[in-house]
Amino acid sequence: MLSTEKLRVREKMAYASGDFASCIYWATFSSFLLIFYTDVFGITGKAAGTILLWSRILDGVNDPLIGALADRTTTRWGKFRPYLLWMCVPFALAGVLCFTTPNFDVVGKLGWAWITYNVLMLLYTAINIPYNAMLGVITADSIERTSVASYKFFFAFGAGLFVKFTLPFLSRYLGAGGTDLQRGYQLTFLIYGVVAVACFLIAFRYTTERVTPPKDQKTSVKRDLLDLATNGPWLILLGVTVAYILCVGTRDTISAYYIKYYLGTREVTLPFLGARTYGYEAFVAVFLGFGAFGSLLGVLMTNWIVRLIGKKVAFIVLLTGFILFFAAYNFIRPDQILTIFGLQLIGSIIGGPICVLLWAMYADTADFGEWKRGRRATGLIFSASTMAQKFGWAVCGKAAGDMLTLTGFIANASAQTPETLAGMKRMMSTLPAGFGLLAIVIFLFFPLGERKMAQIAADLKLRRGAGAY
Repeated sequence: MLSTEKLRVREKMAYASGDFASCIYWATFSSFLLIFYTDVFGITGKAAGTILLWSRILDGVNDPLIGALADRTTTRWGKFRPYLLWMCVPFALAGVLCFTTPNFDVVGKLGWAWITYNVLMLLYTAINIPYNAMLGVITADSIERTSVASYKFFFAFGAGLFVKFTLPFLSRYLGAGGTDLQRGYQLTFLIYGVVAVACFLIAFRYTTERVTPPKDQKTSVKRDLLDLATNGPWLILLGVTVAYILCVGTRDTISAYYIKYYLGTREVTLPFLGARTYGYEAFVAVFLGFGAFGSLLGVLMTNWIVRLIGKKVAFIVLLTGFILFFAAYNFIRPDQILTIFGLQLIGSIIGGPICVLLWAMYADTADFGEWKRGRRATGLIFSASTMAQKFGWAVCGKAAGDMLTLTGFIANASAQTPETLAGMKRMMSTLPAGFGLLAIVIFLFFPLGERKMAQIAADLKLRRGAGAY
């Protein structure tokens, strides 16, 4: 069935709840996993970075395989929705194991970390690839997809806000007031797992797949891969994605270290509260929470911005402003706390719509592929795209771990070397800004604007209605 009707808010919210579940874990991976491994689990930054590098590369390779499998899945629930039902409980259990610290020696811990993280990421791929592909089939309307993507990322950033405000305090509370953080993390992810399962089941129950491949399309992995490799707009977005992930991933990976060691514990004077001393838990919750809250506000503005200037122009303008706020951190002293938090909030508002636009444009490339070749492989489009993201995150985790080790970082040491602190500052400012600039340069070649997508949508509607495939 094909319908370009406006979707009900309930269905948009139900679909978006799946990203709340996914991003409970992704927000942890991006902001807390490396510091968990070094400061709680008890391995070196270099070892943790190596695990993240190779695990995410291996997991990225799995993405197209899961995407191709999902494209070939046929059930009474559709192609992609069933994976939310099948995978949610194993995924939640794997999360608990990943954040469990066994009483092993260093070699045993490395083995445990490698196995549990890889199992978790394999299950994450098996549920998240089909979930993301649903964005391309929940409606055939390009503008309506942007609206659905806005709901999706509102819930995604909401999950980030939830994790960044709760994880530091919840792990301390459940870990006997901070004396047993290993148990605190384990119990925290037991709670997170229950929340995630409930959200995935809501997404499964209250959504519908409406766009299907042409009826006479024959399944062929080789043909699907060839179509993907010759989809010019998708290739451009792939390059943009890698550069963008290197931009935000480098900064997200180092943020907790920047707050714990660069800002440290210090006295801050706040309106109505006066002068108080704040430490890591308070700073990280506010800093990362401001980022997630600002992103939420930005997402709410996405549809208005797109109607005003279109997706292509909006992407360039917003990403330019985003990286300028990143670069500003190179000139800020650690005692300028209010400035640091203010830039985090404003920069996140500007950056909030960027992911929405990026994923909506990926759905557009699926339409372009069908329009150009007469074939549709939505799962492969999105899975190969997430593969690029994971490769970018892999490089970020490895680079951050290696840079910390090379600059003399010592976990939980009250004083770090000037070289270590300078490295943290660069990874918060100039390095991500450079990657963001690269993303803009690549995106300038993206050809699918509003006029082109209107033509593609009209042509596809005629073909589907006439059975012209």
